[in-house]
Amino acid sequence: MNDQFRAIFRQKILDTQAAPLPALTRRDVWLPAVPGKALAVIGMRRAGKTSFLWQLLAQRHAQGMPRQGLLYFSFEDERLAGLQGSDLDMLLDEYYRLHPQWRDQRRCTFFLDEIQVVPGWELFARRLLDSENVELFLSGSSAKLLSREVATSMRGRALEAVVSPFSLREALRHAGQEPAVASDRLPKAELSQLDAALDRYLAEGGFPEAQGLDARSRGELLRSYVDVVLLRDVLERHNLSQPQVLRWLVQQLLGNAAGGFSINKFHADLRSRGVPVAKETLHQMLAHLEDAFLLHSVALATDSVRRQQVNPRKVYPVDTGLMALFDKSGKPNGGHALETAVLHALLRRGAQVGYVLTPGGFEVDFYAHLPDGQQWLVQVCLDIGDAATPQREVRALQDAQALWPRARCLLVAQYMPAKVALPDGMELHQASVWLLGDGG
Repeated sequence: MNDQFRAIFRQKILDTQAAPLPALTRRDVWLPAVPGKALAVIGMRRAGKTSFLWQLLAQRHAQGMPRQGLLYFSFEDERLAGLQGSDLDMLLDEYYRLHPQWRDQRRCTFFLDEIQVVPGWELFARRLLDSENVELFLSGSSAKLLSREVATSMRGRALEAVVSPFSLREALRHAGQEPAVASDRLPKAELSQLDAALDRYLAEGGFPEAQGLDARSRGELLRSYVDVVLLRDVLERHNLSQPQVLRWLVQQLLGNAAGGFSINKFHADLRSRGVPVAKETLHQMLAHLEDAFLLHSVALATDSVRRQQVNPRKVYPVDTGLMALFDKSGKPNGGHALETAVLHALLRRGAQVGYVLTPGGFEVDFYAHLPDGQQWLVQVCLDIGDAATPQREVRALQDAQALWPRARCLLVAQYMPAKVALPDGMELHQASVWLLGDGG
């Protein structure tokens, strides 16, 4: 068996290093730069983790690194069934047998995809970092090991880079429509095209495979993504015995995207229908869904743990394209879709995000604390054409600013009149421009 694995390792190394580099849409993923650490590329299934590994490989090749020093290796191969961590030395042996001039002489880069399917892979990965001159990238997602756990399994030896579905800019880039200049230099016609592109993006979402599909095909594809997450990453992985309760929970969460959610209320509703389920089980299900990157919950922005616990969390899908699958009202909800897109834009900036309940009883969509120490209060509004709307949103921001006096106050809107009078200290941003990253 060892000789068989060795031959497969050798052939896969030769094949991948000889294969032409794929033409891929460039992703804007932040990478931590800490020497001596592996990088774990994580995110929901089908968000583009494997493509991102190839992007990193291509970037290093473009910077002058020979293909011999760059190894992409996928362990998702039925010929490697039964492989154990102790067998991974053969991969290293065959690589340096093919490229002996690289051992200890030059720093090579390994991209190990779906490595979690090999029991005991962690010891091999840590030994690569300790004893070989190797830069190491890891990725994977399966019921055996969720992508987030690839990093934690390295016990402090790996940092995370999160790959999400396309941002608005990435979706435009994928379609060949990314603006070539900063948004403040775009003519009116291109700004109008940008607004139309945002409408499509909010409705269709950013999963790479879903781009350009008709509505029915896109719906079937996205539904299959959700089904795989629920079956493999939650039910099978955690051996849950109430699949219908999980589906009801997902229906409630994603059918009310950007709305408040209380485990206590949901549990009481299930009990009134005669469904026996423990409240702790519901808490665990919600945590499992977040671990699988299907959704993200936002807690109340407060230093009080008790206030966070007694107030509902706001829940958002990983992608706006999922909202139509679960919203049974049949009505478009662009406001919640825009709010979801703004949240993910804040998360991409590395912000810690909560929502705000002000002393006056108002709600502000997001309080964001950015890595550089900036504080933002962000109110999201689909349409501020009605004169009363900006007054209402500004009043909420002003009330929240009493809690965070150093915070910038941002009102992000998709539709707005040519002129809007705002008090000093209030910033109005066109949503399409702000989501491109040019407006913040």
